[in-house]
Amino acid sequence: MKGKIVLNTLYTVGIFLCIITLIWGFQNSRYEFVMAAVLVGATFVVLKIKLVKEVKNIIKNSSKK
Repeated sequence: MKGKIVLNTLYTVGIFLCIITLIWGFQNSRYEFVMAAVLVGATFVVLKIKLVKEVKNIIKNSSKK
């Protein structure tokens, strides 16, 4: 479970960095960075949602026992 907490934290930090890169890219008209930030950020969001669902199922199954 500790590994999943660390992974969740890394996803959150990655999403934050993508948002910062997105803002910087718009301000400096560097649209290749904007495109990359959106792509990587969306990937992190999808992976984070899957991780949260997996943890919820683990908690639900452990509480049934």
